[in-house]
Amino acid sequence: MSMPDLDPRHDAPGAGVTESILYLEGVSVSFDGFKALNSLNLIIRRGEMRAIIGPNGAGKTTMMDVVTGRTRPDTGRVLFAADTNLTHLDETAIANLGIGRKFQKPTVFESLTVFENIYLALKTNRSVTETLFARIRGEQRDRIDQTLETTRLGARREDLAGDLSHGQKQWLEIGMLLAQEPELMLLDEPVAGMSDAETEQTVALLMEIAKDHSLVVVEHDMEFVRNLECMVTVLHEGSVIAEGPMDSVQSDPRVIEVYLGR
Repeated sequence: MSMPDLDPRHDAPGAGVTESILYLEGVSVSFDGFKALNSLNLIIRRGEMRAIIGPNGAGKTTMMDVVTGRTRPDTGRVLFAADTNLTHLDETAIANLGIGRKFQKPTVFESLTVFENIYLALKTNRSVTETLFARIRGEQRDRIDQTLETTRLGARREDLAGDLSHGQKQWLEIGMLLAQEPELMLLDEPVAGMSDAETEQTVALLMEIAKDHSLVVVEHDMEFVRNLECMVTVLHEGSVIAEGPMDSVQSDPRVIEVYLGR
């Protein structure tokens, strides 16, 4: 099968399939005649943080649904770690491969403590009985402590998750993803509803996480995206219309016309 004619900005020398953590080629999805994705080509390099922006209906959520197995594409390939075609797998199998997704609205166990939320998310092979009654091993406690420190929740470890602020619940859910040790994390509007201070802290949090994980961040807050200092992909009508640093895409006439100028 021939390779797609990709924009050279995301097909630099040596940055093809073999160096990608996520590779979408010619992906199309239609719903009742509406084309949510239209021959989408996208490469996310291993170890990269990428921001995805675009107007409502651009295909951002559908793209993540395809990657995580919630939606089957009509055509195209979706490769993880260069050689696994995700279109052949269900959601559970994809999650077990090392792909974690955080939705816009945080979904934490509000009646459990912050510590217990992270513990239940740990990537371990536990039966229900072991989950309820086993002692936490030293390496598990270290993993939880590290996750709580990373997510700025160490001081809230014994508090109920339901008592956290909206922003802190977002961090807890990110921590629950981290506990699963994913290679690739998909984050849907991680700063939606946050205060300015929480948004600023989330920038630092994601930049720290990006040292050891590949991240795809879908967001509408342009100042937040700018502060991430990462490559930005702009979607419109299910296709990539621009890609590059934030300054570059913000000055692109088509991006201004279909998104930023609204």
